[in-house]
Amino acid sequence: GVICPWTIYQVYGDRRELGRHLPAMIRWVEWCRTHSTALIRNRDRGGDYGDWLSIGADTPRDVIGTAYFAYSTHLVAKSARALGQNNVAATYDALFEQVREAFNVAFVAADGRIKGNTQCDYAMALKFGLLSQENAARAIEYLDQDIKSRGNRLSTGFVGVSYLLPTLTAGGKLDTAFHLLLQDAFPSWLFSVKHGATTIWERWDGWTPERGFQDPGMNSFNHYSLGSCGEWLYGSLAGIGLDPAHPGYSHLLIHPRVGGDFTWVRGVLDTIHGPVRSAWSQANGSFQLDLTLPANTTATVTLPGGERITDNGRPVTAANAAGGRQAEATVEVGSGTHHFEVK
Repeated sequence: GVICPWTIYQVYGDRRELGRHLPAMIRWVEWCRTHSTALIRNRDRGGDYGDWLSIGADTPRDVIGTAYFAYSTHLVAKSARALGQNNVAATYDALFEQVREAFNVAFVAADGRIKGNTQCDYAMALKFGLLSQENAARAIEYLDQDIKSRGNRLSTGFVGVSYLLPTLTAGGKLDTAFHLLLQDAFPSWLFSVKHGATTIWERWDGWTPERGFQDPGMNSFNHYSLGSCGEWLYGSLAGIGLDPAHPGYSHLLIHPRVGGDFTWVRGVLDTIHGPVRSAWSQANGSFQLDLTLPANTTATVTLPGGERITDNGRPVTAANAAGGRQAEATVEVGSGTHHFEVK
């Protein structure tokens, strides 16, 4: 009721949808406030769902409920600001900070460990901006360590899984993200593919060689939730990213993530302006990106750094690559077809 209207606005840039849904979004946040104790969600005041179908990890429900209470409040503030309702935005900005503080007091230890100590814990807290800078740095390390301790396997269910790859990427753990993406041992995204799946399963263990089929009463083999890695595939691997400051893909953040032994990637995303196409390859010390942007769009393109960068054969000056080789370089471009090459 809160996340979907905000996401729809981000994708289409239509403020009318936000205006239509904002009153209900506010009512939900106020219900959470009423059914909390000192801004902490707990089962005695209405209950919350757990991390449905997690594997080998139990994220406390009060942690999940309070984290989503904070996130919902934050999105209400951003939605009100997008609609020009700055007084409403200020009210919910303040409430977000209060819930954030309550979350830290109740659940975050002095060493930055979060109650439950699960992948879902750290992915949510990082995604929702609930931690101090110091504890955010610790949280990404704890998340990384947990994944590696499981042999580069995930443990999250519906609630936490969509945040794993984005938070690892944002936190500088791209190698771990690639290991997780390409894992085909149970539990993993590719485990079901390896065993012949053509649609996404509801459960990680919908079928296993040892146990066969799960309970048929609740074992869908065509169920999207665990397939949220798809967002990372087009948004980070192909690099077709939404710029939150420019809803509706009027300005894009093109940032292909290179790694995981991939030598080429192609992706297309149909936006409200038209299809955005990204195709990159790397070989023999050269990185190439073919990018097509529809009319009335612009993009900030982030490329691997190099000695020489060209766009359609013409040298370009990258914003942060002056003075020689850098880890990455950014270029501002307009609509049309671009062929970037980095030597």
